[in-house]
This record gives sequence, C-alpha cells and structure tokens, in this order.
Amino acid sequence: MKFLKNIAGYVFACYALLLFIATMLVVLPPVWVISKMKEPRRARWMHPVFKTWMSVYMPLILCPVSRKGKHHFKNGENYVVVINHNSLMDIPVSSPWIPGPNKTLAKIEMSRVPLFGLIYKAGSILVDRKREGSRRDSILRMQETLEEGTNLCLYPEGTRNKTNEPLQPFYDGAFITAIKAQKAVIPGVIFNTGKVLPHNSKGWARPKRVHIHFLDPVPTTGLGMDDVAALKSSIFETMKSYYITHKNELS
Repeated sequence: MKFLKNIAGYVFACYALLLFIATMLVVLPPVWVISKMKEPRRARWMHPVFKTWMSVYMPLILCPVSRKGKHHFKNGENYVVVINHNSLMDIPVSSPWIPGPNKTLAKIEMSRVPLFGLIYKAGSILVDRKREGSRRDSILRMQETLEEGTNLCLYPEGTRNKTNEPLQPFYDGAFITAIKAQKAVIPGVIFNTGKVLPHNSKGWARPKRVHIHFLDPVPTTGLGMDDVAALKSSIFETMKSYYITHKNELS
C-alpha cells in the first residue's frame, strides 16, 4: 500500500509540474508586456494576472485555495503582510491571494531560471544574500514599495520551516520595515502547503485543499525601533496560537 502511495505521489508531482509549465507559457506573454511598465503600475496590472493564473492552476491540480480575512484589507491602505513558510507551494498561494497588488522579497537565484525567471522577477524584490550591497538595496526597495501604496508580502522565518514546531523564530526585517513606514502588519497563516509539497520528499506531492487566513491588522503608528522586538514577539505568538488552534480542523 505504501509503495502504491509513493508511486501515486510521484505521478501527481509530474502532472502538477507539467501543468504548471503549460499554464506558465500561457501567462508569459502578458507578464512580459506588463514587466515593461514602471511601478506601481506594474504591480497593479501584474496582480490580477497572477491571481487568475493560480485560480485556474490550483483547482486543476486538486489543491483549491480557501481564503479567510479579506475584510482586514481596507481600500486606500497598504500593509506589510507576514506569512508562515512551510513549502515552495506558499508563494503561489500567498501573493496571488493577498487582496490587491503586492511585492515579495525573493532570492535572486530563482530569477535566473529560463522563462520562469521573468515571472519571478516581475512580482519580486530580488536580493542576493551574498552581497551586502544587494541587501541594503532590497531594504530601500521595500520602503519604496510601501510608499507607492503596494503591499509587501514577507516570510519572517526567512526560510521554509523544516522543524516540528508550528513556526521558526522570526527575523526582525519585516517588523523594522513596517515600523519605518508606519504601516500596519497583517499576519497571514497558511495551512496544508507542507502536506501538498513536503520539504523532505523530492519529486513527490499530493493534492489537498489549502487555506490562507488573514488575521487582524497590528498597527505600528507611533512605534519606534525600540519596539521591534515586542512587535515581532506579539505577532509570532498570535500566529503560532492561531496555527495550533486551527490546524486539525483544516488538515
């Protein structure tokens, strides 16, 4: 039985990958055109393309996305959205389902992948973690993104959670950025992406409904750099508690 399950997982992963490539080729021309635009117009045009793409792709691979908490995003406001990170599947779930245009901080290495790299760059602020200058530039670009009225989508754990804990410790960057810009932070909690595409099973995947829940905004008005640790700790505990409380009912 386990052998058959493994074979089914590999077959499904191949199906999902081939369908991803096929649908990517469909959206590539409009993404290429939009990528020539300047910000923030580019982000405003790019977001509906990504949302439409994933709204078609995810159900086709039997992993429909359920979203909760859209009402926390108010018209005329933009936010720093912080999301837990369990799988490579998190990116196509989080960014398209954030209401409104958004940018995410992303490693520059993936931008070098043929064809996919164009899409990756179009929706991201790229950072080369090996270069100090690139890290400084990415921080400035994040501030500019918020000033332009675009949301930021950040993963404060820094990398995929490969532990048995609900969350890994958070880095300061997302919270420093929010305080500097005086923008509210909206926590987002994703469920089941780690089950769809586990970090420890290369080339294996399985279909499952994915959930993304946006929680109450946390204001930063009046906060300073001395408040970074407290803000980070408070949001960490909120997300951890929410994940633990709801993971069984949504699994």
